[in-house]
Amino acid sequence: MNPKSRIPRWIAVTTGLLFCSMAFLYTYATYAQGPGGRRGIRVIGQPFVGIVTSQGVPKDLFHIESTGVTTEPARVATETFLDGLTTTQRERTVFPVDDTEWRQWDNRHRSPRQGVGFNEMTEAQRTLAFEMLQQSLSAKGLKKTQDIMKLNGTLGELAKKPQEYNEWLYWITIMGEPSETEPWGWQLDGHHVVINYFVLGDQVVMSPVFMGSEPIEAKQGKFKGTIVMQDEQDKGLNLIQLLNEDQRSEAIIMNRKDGNNNLTEAYKDNVVLDYAGIVGSKLDNSQKEALLQLIQEYVGNLREGHAEVRMSEVKEHLDETYFAWIGGTTDQSVYYYRVHSPVILIEFDHQRRVAPIHTSKPTRDHIHTVVRTPNGNDYGKDVLRQHYHTHPHSHPHTH
Repeated sequence: MNPKSRIPRWIAVTTGLLFCSMAFLYTYATYAQGPGGRRGIRVIGQPFVGIVTSQGVPKDLFHIESTGVTTEPARVATETFLDGLTTTQRERTVFPVDDTEWRQWDNRHRSPRQGVGFNEMTEAQRTLAFEMLQQSLSAKGLKKTQDIMKLNGTLGELAKKPQEYNEWLYWITIMGEPSETEPWGWQLDGHHVVINYFVLGDQVVMSPVFMGSEPIEAKQGKFKGTIVMQDEQDKGLNLIQLLNEDQRSEAIIMNRKDGNNNLTEAYKDNVVLDYAGIVGSKLDNSQKEALLQLIQEYVGNLREGHAEVRMSEVKEHLDETYFAWIGGTTDQSVYYYRVHSPVILIEFDHQRRVAPIHTSKPTRDHIHTVVRTPNGNDYGKDVLRQHYHTHPHSHPHTH
């Protein structure tokens, strides 16, 4: 026997127990403290900065102001939803408005999550939850949200894993108490659809928003005929095809797409991301209009009046808006594109297949999109910061 292998038994036992204890603590830290595991805990524990360029944050981008568009329907519907919960459900659904719960969303199919799940709601509670979404989103935004939830059910059918993927594995949390004057908001969190909706007075900040699906169409099963993300896909392709050869050479970062390219999904609140691609000031009028139509496709998930307010903000910075592309430019291509300005960031990505089988190449049947408000106003945080500056009495928690 090798002399080096003669380890005293007490050392071996102690080492084994220590290893098991460390493994248990690792597992506990990973799963007991949020769906993001250690990755999520580490990132959420960092101070919020937002998506910024290496040049830093421009000053005075966002302001507290009256938009003239009422938020009362969303507020009343949220209050009614909360009134429909049991005391226990409400206790685990309502968080302080500045809670880190905002940042714990995860577009993957991880669970459990915070809040109250559609899977545990009664039919009456689900009706109230969808009424809250309806009064906050446009008709198109609500339908898209519900269709993504349905397609998650289709994925469960295809993968034969309904316990991992189904239309009711989505959770709602409410931040703050719905109010006419104080800040509040809600979050929908689940696989392939996440919406963060912040309200202050008649201002709304709806970001980050994650929408996607795998598959993008139900060709069989309970939700046969449901299809999503085609306008986002086609309007991006239309814009790149409108560019001339010189413009494309600026816009296209890489002609080949091999993997997943989205940069600002879950737990990526503080990414440093410089502008890339072609800038809006180099587009002609028809190309600028196509760019606006592309942005409108995403912003239009927000209720109409608030979407108009958001688009007016986008238009102010249109000449500073960059459009970048990775991949092919044909009707059969897979690709990634990014729209990036001081006030909005949009990413679209054809992803590798994950379920029911894994593939090494991206496919048109798995799409991810993200909408962010860069420079510190995701989750309405810059507006909330300004509110606390002028209303310190309404700041019960460390922000």
